[in-house]
Amino acid sequence: MNKVVNIGLYLVFFNLISIWAYPTLAVDPSEILADPVLESRAREISKGLRCLVCQNQSIDDSDADLAKDLRLLVRERLSAGDSDKRVIQFVVSRYGDFVLMKPPFKLSTIVLWLGPLVLIFGGLITIGIFFRRRSVANFKNQQSKPLSKDEKRRLNEILKGDNL
Repeated sequence: MNKVVNIGLYLVFFNLISIWAYPTLAVDPSEILADPVLESRAREISKGLRCLVCQNQSIDDSDADLAKDLRLLVRERLSAGDSDKRVIQFVVSRYGDFVLMKPPFKLSTIVLWLGPLVLIFGGLITIGIFFRRRSVANFKNQQSKPLSKDEKRRLNEILKGDNL
């Protein structure tokens, strides 16, 4: 019992440490711009760009080399005087709409937007067909065969009340 408690405490401690250290993994202090306004803009833009290595993290959260390069590119473009929109357009022109955490709804990204709905709808249809076929098969298996002469005689006795 004591070992279980100790292991549990270690797991809690490890999770707390990993949560505490998580924000420090991404942006290196050497990347941070001296101008706090530009740095704030860079962080906002970085939160909306997907790390192409991790694919489920923004470049602001990722510590992959490509994410670092993209963060530096964003800061470089902002320092050169580009607007937020121009910076995002520049990155999208190089890497495509997939680099955006929220890609625009258009023909080339329709699979990203509608794919999950199609999969869910298809799954529900498949489940419905499965259970419908199963219930029809069970119904067919439960159909009775004709009564024998002895069973008919016994049923007539019960219905007439002779057996009560």
